[in-house]
Amino acid sequence: MTDPAEQLRRRELAEFLRSRRERISPEQVGLPPSGRRRTPGLRREEVAQLAGVGVTWYTWLEQGRDIHASEQVLEAVSRTLRFDRHERAHLFRLAGATPPDFAKSCGAIPPEMELVLEQLRPFPASIVNARYDLLAYNRVYATWVCDLDAMPFEERNTLWLAFTHPAWRATMVNWEESVQQMVGQYRAAMTDHIAEPTWKCLVTRLRQASPEFVELWERHDVAWSSSRSKQLLHAEHGLLELNYTQLWLDQRLGTRMVTYAPATEETRLKLAKLDANAS
Repeated sequence: MTDPAEQLRRRELAEFLRSRRERISPEQVGLPPSGRRRTPGLRREEVAQLAGVGVTWYTWLEQGRDIHASEQVLEAVSRTLRFDRHERAHLFRLAGATPPDFAKSCGAIPPEMELVLEQLRPFPASIVNARYDLLAYNRVYATWVCDLDAMPFEERNTLWLAFTHPAWRATMVNWEESVQQMVGQYRAAMTDHIAEPTWKCLVTRLRQASPEFVELWERHDVAWSSSRSKQLLHAEHGLLELNYTQLWLDQRLGTRMVTYAPATEETRLKLAKLDANAS
C-alpha cells in the first residue's frame, strides 16, 4: 500500500512543476512563438526537449508518478524552468533528494562569527535564522542534546527537531508551551517570506511528520519572542536553568546569534562539564 505522505509529496511535486512550467513563455527560453496555446507557458514536450530528458519520463514526473529522478535530471529541469536557489532546493526535496550545495547555502556564516561562537564556551551558542535553521554552533551546543554534525543539513532546524526528534523533545521541559510559541513565531515571520519555497517546504514536511504540528498550525496563531529564560532537561546532567540573549546579525533574514548563560551556579558547573566533554 502506498504511503499517504509519499502520495502527498508526489502530488505537490507535480503541482509545483506544472505551475513553474506555465509561467515561462517560449520566447524566454529561445523558442519561436507558436501562436495561440490552450494553456500559458511551455508545453511538457518543450521542457523535456530543453532539459534533454524523455517526454514520457517528464510527463510521468509532472503527473506525480512513482519514479526516481537523478540529481543530473533535476539539475537540468531546474535550469530549464529557470529556478532560483530556493525553488531548486524545493524541487530536490520534493523529489526525495538533497541539493548538492545545501550545506554551503545554509552555512553562509563568516568565519569570524564561528570563531566568536567558540570563544563563548562553555556557554552553548548558535546562529539561527527566522526559519529556525541552525546555520552554525559551537561544540557545546553541537553535542548537548545529540550529535548535530551527524545529522543531514536539512534536519538541523530547531522547529523540525522539536516535533520529530525524541531526544530533542525530551530536553524541552515546557514542550507544549515552547512549540506553540515557535509555531506562532514561524507563522508571523513567514509573512515576509510567503512565496519562498523553502518556507512552504518546511511546513509541508512538518505537516506530514507531526499531527501535533498540524493542530497548532491550523490555529493560525502568531507570536513574538518574549521570554529570556529556558529550562532544559539534559539526559546526563539533569535540569539546566538558562538565560539566553539574541544578537541580531541580519534583521531582514531574522539571522541572530543565540547565547545561553547559566541562571544558577549549579547550571554553570554543569555547563563546564558539558564543555569538557565536548572538547
